[in-house]
Amino acid sequence: MASREPPVWNIKDLPDPGIVPPPFLGRWIAGAVSIFLVLILSSSSTYVVEPGTRGITITLGKAADQFLPEGFGVKAPFITSVVSVNVRQQTQAVTAACFSSDLQQVGMDLRVLYRVPEKSVVQIFKQFAGDPFDSLIAPRVQEAMKEVTANLTAEQIVKKREAVKQEALAAARTKVGKILWIEDIVIRDINLSPELERAIEQKMVAEQQAAQARFTQVQTQVEAETAVISAKGEAEAIKVRGEALRLAPAFLRLKTVERWNGKSPLVVPADPNGSGAGILLPLGRP
Repeated sequence: MASREPPVWNIKDLPDPGIVPPPFLGRWIAGAVSIFLVLILSSSSTYVVEPGTRGITITLGKAADQFLPEGFGVKAPFITSVVSVNVRQQTQAVTAACFSSDLQQVGMDLRVLYRVPEKSVVQIFKQFAGDPFDSLIAPRVQEAMKEVTANLTAEQIVKKREAVKQEALAAARTKVGKILWIEDIVIRDINLSPELERAIEQKMVAEQQAAQARFTQVQTQVEAETAVISAKGEAEAIKVRGEALRLAPAFLRLKTVERWNGKSPLVVPADPNGSGAGILLPLGRP
């Protein structure tokens, strides 16, 4: 058998490894573009409203009249967007510089707990930019706190902290209305001048001492009245027992015999009127 020689390849006949044939390159580019367009279209035509929020649909610059509940949904791509509005309870800090009825400056450090009602979600979005707290709630709370403290002295503001809070909360809710709901107002601190703090502290100490003195006086009086009542009762009891013994001498004789130890002589004379319990006990050994 004749041997077959291996074919001789010319290097010019070999394909270039860095060059992709045009038909494969075109299909690859078309597939990548298709996938990209599908991703863009799917992302722009769906939305997700997170828990604790409500969505506002905006189509070509116009907001819808109804909010979207939390969850997944479909929207018109490219021309419609969904903006989230937080409906959870939120807490914000507020400071109020107030004056008392005795013209003392009182600084109030507050925490306001509030939330956006569902029925106000669209209205809040259309009428207020961003969080409506700074433009709607904070100034009303400050105004309400100033009105309440203006009717009280600085000492009363410190002593009636809970009453001040409740009155300010009711006034703030009335001023804000139903567009937002104020859950609570927490008074974290009441700042007074050092001189006023010392004066209030000294007055409270004096009042405590006076109250202790009044308590001691009342206690002493009650103890004295109790002693008088006890003495009267004891005297009345002695009188009743004496009268009973006088009317029943036989009972006295019985008690005398019961208490005698039988060893010592005992003579009980009768009274001069002859109504006593005269007894002569024997003097001998038992």
